[in-house]
Amino acid sequence: MKLHNFFRSSASFRVRIALELKGLSYEYLPVHLARGEHKKEPYASIAADALVPMLEIDGQRLSQSMAIIEYLDETHPEPALLPRDAVGRAKVRALAQSIACEIHPLNNLRVLKYLSNVLKVDEETKNTWYRHWVREGLESFERQLAQSPASIYCHGNTPTLADCCLVPQIFNARRFDANLEGLPRTLAAFDACMALPAFQKAQPSACPDFEA
Repeated sequence: MKLHNFFRSSASFRVRIALELKGLSYEYLPVHLARGEHKKEPYASIAADALVPMLEIDGQRLSQSMAIIEYLDETHPEPALLPRDAVGRAKVRALAQSIACEIHPLNNLRVLKYLSNVLKVDEETKNTWYRHWVREGLESFERQLAQSPASIYCHGNTPTLADCCLVPQIFNARRFDANLEGLPRTLAAFDACMALPAFQKAQPSACPDFEA
């Protein structure tokens, strides 16, 4: 397996977590988003959406982190990242999508660049935008957790797809100094994840292309 990714990309981070949880080895291929490498050759000719992550496996090229993780879960079912029961799977997917579909699209690199380069907002305005949408999204995430039974992770007592999404979002929230107060279940799940070697190995500072 070859994983094209960027150390700071939260979508790439999600896939790295899944690979580590499943104990799967892969070749790490960096694509520097901030330098525009995703839009240049040779990557541009193999990645139709010009995004990361992209997983190459068995002659196939798979894009979009959520699709990649579910593919890995189907082809390497242990440990499972989705519950066995249909209701549990729906709840885990809802939590994951609250981050991947509600928070992340408003705050990814290309949106932040558009705010700065095209709309000409200043740095503080851009960061205020980021913090607002992260906070609003995480408050929703916390309410969802509060309606569920007590658990070590986002859902149950083993990490799931939801945790793969949560941890990178908290990393980015802290990088932008977003307000994380009053989110006890969310941060407890994050702390439980970060106690596991798989999450530690997948974090940005452990990546070969890491930049402080």
